[in-house]
Amino acid sequence: MGKSTLLNALVGQKISITSNKAQTTRHRITGIRTVDEAQFVFVDTPGFQTQHAAALNRNLNRTVLASLGDVDVVLFVVEAARFGAPDAKVLSLLPPGKPALLVANKLDTLTRRNDILPWLKTMQEKHPFDEFVPMSATRPADVERLLGIVKPYLPEQPWLYEEDALTDRSERFLAGELIREKLFRLTGDELPYNCTVVIDKFEEEGHLRRIAATIVVERDAHKGMVIGEGGERLKRIGSEARQDLERLWDAKVFLEVWVKVRSGWADDETHLRSYGYE
Repeated sequence: MGKSTLLNALVGQKISITSNKAQTTRHRITGIRTVDEAQFVFVDTPGFQTQHAAALNRNLNRTVLASLGDVDVVLFVVEAARFGAPDAKVLSLLPPGKPALLVANKLDTLTRRNDILPWLKTMQEKHPFDEFVPMSATRPADVERLLGIVKPYLPEQPWLYEEDALTDRSERFLAGELIREKLFRLTGDELPYNCTVVIDKFEEEGHLRRIAATIVVERDAHKGMVIGEGGERLKRIGSEARQDLERLWDAKVFLEVWVKVRSGWADDETHLRSYGYE
């Protein structure tokens, strides 16, 4: 439903990866935007897992539940005029009394805008939302309007971060995420969900970053999918990730990427911890 795309638009910088593969977000990612006297701290959570019970999915669900308790207001993001069983499951998790805004994203994909009105009425019957925000994350005017709607819900207190901060995540973390984004985008539905990226080396030498990374898959067949014929797909994953990182940091990046097979890693708590899943 465009949750990570929305976070990037709100922050004004790419800090959360996006792809057409479902459940792309796997970590709690904080995005920070300071406007005049207000500092917005947005928390992008993984999508709540309703179909699979592997240790990875349980880990992601714990992250979602913990985040709900920490925030001052919830932005419940769904596709405009759509609401299914998984959305209902997530809606049932919202803490009673917690301010919640219904963000109906991808409004630009509706062929008939009037369809949104009866849908909004049914959504109000499902939950006492404080605000309704039909919008498109790709329209800057809509993003600015959402910031204005959220602002009154912010608590009055000192800022949590420096004025120019964009995220609380390290460059090392962002490198792994951008490689994983290219992995998902360039393999599509052909590669199963259970693959991840581990940063083995991250060295900073002035305006140069030297990075070594490993893509972890569960089967030899998956390794072949990632490498591609003559290694072309793996080369493209590395090349596109390197270009994005250089734009993000305005620095030169030397990136090496390998592929390894670790059978059953997504259902092994020890492996999950070693790969950075909290």
